[in-house]
Amino acid sequence: MIVTHGEQMHCLIWKHGFKTDVFVGTALVDMYAKCDDMSSAERVFDEMPERRLISWNSMIVGFLQNKFYDRAVGVFKELLRESSDSPDQVSCSSVLSACANMSGLEFGRQVHGVAAKHGLVTLAYVKNSLMDMYCKCGLFSDAVELFQTIGDSDVVTWNVMIVGCVCNDNFEEACNYFWVMRRKDISPDEASYSSVLHASASLAALDQGTLIHDQIIKTGFIKNACIASSLVTMYAKCGCLGDASQVFEEIEDRNVVCWTAMIAACQQHGCANQVIELFEEMLGEGVKPDYITFVSVLSACSYAGLVEDGFLYFDSMTKVHGMNPGPEHYACMADLLGRAGRLDEAKRFIESMPIKPDSSVWGAMLGACRNYGNVKMGREVAEILFELEPENPGNYVLLSNMYARNGMLKEADEVRRMMRVSGVRKEPGCSWIDVKNTTFVFTVHDRSHPRTDEIYGMLKKLEKLVKKKGYEPETQFAINSVEGYKEHNLWHHSEKLALAFGLLALPVGAPIRIKKNLRTCGDCHTVMKLASEIFEREIIVRDINRFHRFINGLCSCGDYW
Repeated sequence: MIVTHGEQMHCLIWKHGFKTDVFVGTALVDMYAKCDDMSSAERVFDEMPERRLISWNSMIVGFLQNKFYDRAVGVFKELLRESSDSPDQVSCSSVLSACANMSGLEFGRQVHGVAAKHGLVTLAYVKNSLMDMYCKCGLFSDAVELFQTIGDSDVVTWNVMIVGCVCNDNFEEACNYFWVMRRKDISPDEASYSSVLHASASLAALDQGTLIHDQIIKTGFIKNACIASSLVTMYAKCGCLGDASQVFEEIEDRNVVCWTAMIAACQQHGCANQVIELFEEMLGEGVKPDYITFVSVLSACSYAGLVEDGFLYFDSMTKVHGMNPGPEHYACMADLLGRAGRLDEAKRFIESMPIKPDSSVWGAMLGACRNYGNVKMGREVAEILFELEPENPGNYVLLSNMYARNGMLKEADEVRRMMRVSGVRKEPGCSWIDVKNTTFVFTVHDRSHPRTDEIYGMLKKLEKLVKKKGYEPETQFAINSVEGYKEHNLWHHSEKLALAFGLLALPVGAPIRIKKNLRTCGDCHTVMKLASEIFEREIIVRDINRFHRFINGLCSCGDYW
């Protein structure tokens, strides 16, 4: 919107004496709001001698669209206090959206009461906004209750529920809502497909994602850049980088979201050179990178040990692209230096940051201290993290493991005792694998599977085969095991059990895709490499940090992760 033309019209309105006309004043408020000039919109509104409900709504909607959510709520309150007009569905749905975006549950409930008082709850706009507010404020059950009372629900209503499930990490339910919507012959739109693809990606549910891809092709949405970007992300997070790349290549008009999705995909799979090639190609086509693009590029440099390239791109953020680095970018740079073993330099970098370093920055530093066995610095960093995020078990576990690996068992036990006293619990490690549309979950020493005897038999076979290849157990990764049982316990890690089951249950030659909720350990990493060579299988492990793609005895991370 070009505000200059509107300002010229505003002058003509004054000149010809229309400044007191309520309809003209409302149009001016709407114009300034849509031109992102809320101060001028507010000034016109304050000078209006008479206001109608549409005038109040223009201000509420204007503040909402410009992300001044608290101001939108404030104008709604003034409407209730000062106007003789009752709020309508525009007033209520807009202020509910503001409440949803600012997590204003308490006032959102009050608006629910106002809407009920004026008989607005049955209207689609209001009901959808109420459901959205409850979803985003963490009361998903209230949203479901409202949803179940709706007679004829449209695609927006279903989208609210799908997005609500995603916001509450209920990804399986999001997929269920999508398929129920399809069975009711309601045609999905861009938001439907993007949201359910996000859910599929979060579950790493490849079968689910490919079914949705089929629907996208059938309904003609394949050329939509937003949906195509979501497809790239889905395939990447399901471990199919080749399919992600194919979708990307077929996108005709690529915007920054498309480029960033593909760059992030390559970064997650450890393809640092591809990340840099894509980034340079994107710049060559005149597409301006955004905040997330740089996070992926800097992270790729970090995981590949490209220190000079990393600093070159980091400096270009401000010098070339006029963008201020955020906490994630600084965390990448601290990680970049830390992974390269330049711990003192990394610590100085953090201390010189123009913004206060958060837990992501110090967490990267603690990981580097663990990798290089710098116990003294690790202890200092961990103490900072204990203050910043006292309930995060990962920091305690990292420090405890660091002590244990350096023979400081008394100190390691003390950290574990601190965890118990503070009520902090480590998340149990688990791995899962999909076979014939069924997900099988394994924990350490798991014996719950019907084919347990076969699985442990395969593990014994695998152990013999990898030892012939020169495998030596890395017992430092069996932190909590009694000395004589360390090697035995290593072979019962959840990802090894999932691998054994995959070798048994999947067709010969088919890729084995394993997901893990924690960082994979070094010993399992070594076994996966050897297994990929022995069985001539592609093995893809998605842990909490990244993908490891094992082919012919090598990993995509280059053993640098």
